Amino acid sequence: MKNVNDKLQIREIYYHSDDYRRELELRDAVLREPLGMSIYNDKLEVDEQDSHIGAFLGEELVGVLVLTRLSDTDVKMRQVAVAEKMQLQGIGTLMASFAENVARAAGYTTMVLHARKTAVPFYLKQGYAPVGDEFLEIDIPHYEMWKELK
Repeated sequence: MKNVNDKLQIREIYYHSDDYRRELELRDAVLREPLGMSIYNDKLEVDEQDSHIGAFLGEELVGVLVLTRLSDTDVKMRQVAVAEKMQLQGIGTLMASFAENVARAAGYTTMVLHARKTAVPFYLKQGYAPVGDEFLEIDIPHYEMWKELK
């Protein structure tokens, strides 16, 4: 939906900010509540060392993702969530591209992620390749996927 993407702003979210609190609400609604879980039971202090990226329509946070350093060369994309009403409008693609640029600028050469089985086709379109066999994470089938950042 071109008009949504024209109005979309993707930017960093700072830990402990109002935007971060809204990020947690969105991650909880999209990633945990459908599983009968709560993000507020997670060890959220690990988020402090991560880079947080948000997609905003005006002041409304409609998408988020988190980047976690794994090594000097590898970074992990995790907790990717787009508000249900905004899905399938290219927001995830724009956030992933933004995150890859942030990672490249920080000197990382490989992006790693654990994709829910249902999200694998999305990540394949973004150039990610599955590595290894299916595994369970939070009781959901996942695949590890990687992309070389060139």
